[in-house]
Amino acid sequence: MVSLKQGWLNLPFWLNLPHSPLLARAIFAICAFATCGGYSGHLRVRVECLDKSQSNLSITVNFAYPFRLQQVHFQPTLCEGNRQESIFLVGDYSSSAQFFVTVAVFAFLYSLMATVVYIYYQNKYREGNRGPLVDFVVTVLFAFMWLVSSCAWAKALSDVKSATDPTQVLLLISACRYPANRCSASHHPVWSELNTSVVFGFVNFILWTGNIWFITFHIYFPLIYLPSQT
Repeated sequence: MVSLKQGWLNLPFWLNLPHSPLLARAIFAICAFATCGGYSGHLRVRVECLDKSQSNLSITVNFAYPFRLQQVHFQPTLCEGNRQESIFLVGDYSSSAQFFVTVAVFAFLYSLMATVVYIYYQNKYREGNRGPLVDFVVTVLFAFMWLVSSCAWAKALSDVKSATDPTQVLLLISACRYPANRCSASHHPVWSELNTSVVFGFVNFILWTGNIWFITFHIYFPLIYLPSQT
């Protein structure tokens, strides 16, 4: 009779814990860095001067990952003498955004590497439980990094939304400080993609945290299996 341990180890790859969540980890890691790292957005405001000939009714401000907003500038009219001014947005949120994307990229690469090891080097992986132990430590580390990076990116995204709010941008324009001129927002940035990236970040945290239990079970299961009988 085949022992319970042997039956466990001989399970197909896609049914063998902790192997089964690998595909989910890789997919959600891709989604996390794609929705954040591939983002570009814009806002649009209009300045209607008392002298209509000097009005600028379509001022577009483009920004993108990694959200170094202090480098983003635009040139609205001053509503006098056909002159313009250069205005820069406020804030640098690149560190949180790049940290989040970096964690996602390395999580994806590790998942790919782990898949190769699990498929082609299963005996080496299980030898002396060294493979599962290393996997356990790395998984704990990634779970922690996903939590930290997702929280940091969620806070940074909130700040990016505030810094690129057209009503806040209008306060930077000199011409808008004069009641005689009329300023308004004509287009707000679309945030659905970045909001989704935050969700993916916390989903990844849940996935990697759950995988800790799978790996722990994989390490200690052979120690408590029923003795084999012939």
